[in-house]
Amino acid sequence: MTDRVLEFAEKGAYLSLKGALLAIQPQDQEEVTLPLKEVAVVVASHPQVTFSHPVLAALAQAGVMVVVSGPNHLPAAMLLPVEGHFTQSERFARQAALPLPVKKQLWRHIAKAKVAAQGRLLHLLHGADQGLGAMAARIKSGDADNVEAQAARRYWGALFADPDFHRERTREDQNRFLNYGYTVLRAAVARAVCAAGLHPSLGLHHHNRYDAFCLADDLMEPLRPVVDAAVVRVVNTHGPQAPMDKTIKETLLTALLDRFDWDGEQRTLFDISARMAQSLAAVVDGKKKRMILPEI
Repeated sequence: MTDRVLEFAEKGAYLSLKGALLAIQPQDQEEVTLPLKEVAVVVASHPQVTFSHPVLAALAQAGVMVVVSGPNHLPAAMLLPVEGHFTQSERFARQAALPLPVKKQLWRHIAKAKVAAQGRLLHLLHGADQGLGAMAARIKSGDADNVEAQAARRYWGALFADPDFHRERTREDQNRFLNYGYTVLRAAVARAVCAAGLHPSLGLHHHNRYDAFCLADDLMEPLRPVVDAAVVRVVNTHGPQAPMDKTIKETLLTALLDRFDWDGEQRTLFDISARMAQSLAAVVDGKKKRMILPEI
């Protein structure tokens, strides 16, 4: 199966349907079509992107996440499929009733996977993990000692070889590139969550009354270093102040469409996200005690 990310930023376009095909009519270009089943995420940043009502309905029915971004490249809205699994309502109820100790253990494993992945990336880029591997091993249930945040303080300065760098969404440096990459990654994980019959608002650790995708924010944590590695390449090539142009976006999207070794098999992030979400659904249903988490 092909998982395509369609990004509309440089030019406007009109999207319509032709049977089971998505028809795309860019400004001043010929129309192109592709099967709906091949589309995973649509990112609309250009103000002159137009969707017909049947297109939005068909994208939702196909489980496609539609992300509408503002001029700052941050998501302004996401279209969420209403029904993604035949036992959805039952699973929602079990998910909401998940005991707190179970949530804390699940978050422990997610946080450990994230910090360990950050350490592996630092080792790959700079020859040392800055102690993050050891920190990951110390994370307890619910990360009561806030080791993840301590690791982040070490990680960001070491990642870009800049002790003054801070992860702040509104800063006009490489944070812009991180924002963009995380937006697409978040949409891909949210898609997997919905397909597994889980409610994206019912997080394990992230809790924000204004965030409809807390669970996606939880599950994407071990995958963030994929975006981070791509941003390092962008910064090394173009600098942190480079404009968010087509070349940089293509670099970030290409990283998310790459294949990664997991248990001896080459898998996409879309497949990895789906397996993570399905394993969490098995925990919610009482069939498993632990999630499947990647080491990529």
